[in-house]
Amino acid sequence: MKRRAWKTIGIVLLAVGVAAAVGTFVVRDQMARHRRNLFSPYALRRFAALGYIAGLEARVELVQLLRDFLRWEPHRLLQRRASVILERMERQLQKTSPRPEIVG
Repeated sequence: MKRRAWKTIGIVLLAVGVAAAVGTFVVRDQMARHRRNLFSPYALRRFAALGYIAGLEARVELVQLLRDFLRWEPHRLLQRRASVILERMERQLQKTSPRPEIVG
Protein backbone atom coordinates (compact mmCIF):
# COMPACT_ATOMS: atom_id res chain seq x y z
CA MET A 1 0.00 0.00 0.00
CA LYS A 2 1.08 3.50 -0.60
CA ARG A 3 2.00 5.81 2.20
CA ARG A 4 -1.01 8.02 1.48
CA ALA A 5 -3.42 5.10 2.02
CA TRP A 6 -1.86 4.35 5.42
CA LYS A 7 -2.20 7.99 6.39
CA THR A 8 -5.91 7.96 5.43
CA ILE A 9 -6.50 4.77 7.42
CA GLY A 10 -4.77 6.32 10.43
CA ILE A 11 -6.91 9.46 10.26
CA VAL A 12 -10.10 7.40 9.97
CA LEU A 13 -9.15 5.21 12.96
CA LEU A 14 -8.30 8.31 14.99
CA ALA A 15 -11.65 9.90 14.13
CA VAL A 16 -13.53 6.74 15.13
CA GLY A 17 -11.63 6.62 18.43
CA VAL A 18 -12.38 10.26 19.19
CA ALA A 19 -16.06 9.80 18.33
CA ALA A 20 -16.28 6.76 20.64
CA ALA A 21 -14.60 8.66 23.48
CA VAL A 22 -16.91 11.66 23.09
CA GLY A 23 -19.96 9.39 22.94
CA THR A 24 -18.89 7.60 26.11
CA PHE A 25 -18.33 10.91 27.88
CA VAL A 26 -21.77 12.22 26.88
CA VAL A 27 -23.55 9.06 28.05
CA ARG A 28 -21.70 9.07 31.39
CA ASP A 29 -22.42 12.76 31.87
CA GLN A 30 -26.12 12.24 31.21
CA MET A 31 -26.22 9.30 33.62
CA ALA A 32 -24.50 11.34 36.33
CA ARG A 33 -26.93 14.23 35.86
CA HIS A 34 -30.05 12.11 35.98
CA ARG A 35 -29.04 9.30 38.31
CA ARG A 36 -31.41 10.42 41.04
CA ASN A 37 -34.44 10.86 38.79
CA LEU A 38 -35.98 7.45 39.31
CA PHE A 39 -39.56 8.76 39.15
CA SER A 40 -38.93 11.37 36.43
CA PRO A 41 -41.51 11.79 33.65
CA TYR A 42 -38.67 11.10 31.16
CA ALA A 43 -37.78 7.46 30.48
CA LEU A 44 -34.10 8.21 29.72
CA ARG A 45 -33.70 9.85 33.12
CA ARG A 46 -35.31 6.85 34.81
CA PHE A 47 -32.97 4.54 32.89
CA ALA A 48 -29.97 6.60 34.05
CA ALA A 49 -31.22 6.47 37.64
CA LEU A 50 -31.49 2.68 37.41
CA GLY A 51 -27.90 2.56 36.16
CA TYR A 52 -26.80 4.60 39.15
CA ILE A 53 -28.72 2.41 41.60
CA ALA A 54 -27.29 -0.75 40.01
CA GLY A 55 -23.82 0.40 41.04
CA LEU A 56 -24.74 0.93 44.69
CA GLU A 57 -24.32 -1.52 47.53
CA ALA A 58 -27.50 -3.45 48.32
CA ARG A 59 -29.55 -1.92 51.13
CA VAL A 60 -33.05 -2.57 52.39
CA GLU A 61 -34.10 0.99 51.50
CA LEU A 62 -33.02 0.48 47.88
CA VAL A 63 -34.93 -2.80 47.66
CA GLN A 64 -38.07 -1.07 48.91
CA LEU A 65 -37.52 1.81 46.48
CA LEU A 66 -37.14 -0.58 43.54
CA ARG A 67 -40.30 -2.43 44.53
CA ASP A 68 -42.21 0.87 44.54
CA PHE A 69 -40.65 1.74 41.19
CA LEU A 70 -41.75 -1.58 39.66
CA ARG A 71 -45.35 -0.95 40.69
CA TRP A 72 -45.20 2.56 39.22
CA GLU A 73 -43.15 2.11 36.02
CA PRO A 74 -45.25 1.82 32.81
CA HIS A 75 -42.43 0.74 30.41
CA ARG A 76 -41.61 -2.98 30.17
CA LEU A 77 -37.94 -2.38 29.37
CA LEU A 78 -37.41 -0.34 32.50
CA GLN A 79 -39.44 -2.81 34.54
CA ARG A 80 -37.17 -5.65 33.38
CA ARG A 81 -34.03 -3.65 34.17
CA ALA A 82 -35.32 -2.79 37.64
CA SER A 83 -36.31 -6.43 38.25
CA VAL A 84 -32.80 -7.63 37.46
CA ILE A 85 -31.30 -5.07 39.83
CA LEU A 86 -33.86 -5.88 42.52
CA GLU A 87 -33.24 -9.63 42.33
CA ARG A 88 -29.48 -9.11 42.57
CA MET A 89 -29.84 -6.84 45.59
CA GLU A 90 -32.21 -9.25 47.30
CA ARG A 91 -29.71 -12.10 46.80
CA GLN A 92 -26.91 -9.95 48.20
CA LEU A 93 -28.97 -9.03 51.25
CA GLN A 94 -29.88 -12.68 51.88
CA LYS A 95 -26.20 -13.65 51.79
CA THR A 96 -25.12 -10.90 54.17
CA SER A 97 -27.99 -10.92 56.65
CA PRO A 98 -27.50 -13.00 59.77
CA ARG A 99 -29.93 -15.89 60.06
CA PRO A 100 -31.70 -16.19 63.41
CA GLU A 101 -30.96 -19.31 65.41
CA ILE A 102 -33.93 -21.59 66.03
CA VAL A 103 -34.21 -22.27 69.72
CA GLY A 104 -36.45 -25.15 70.50
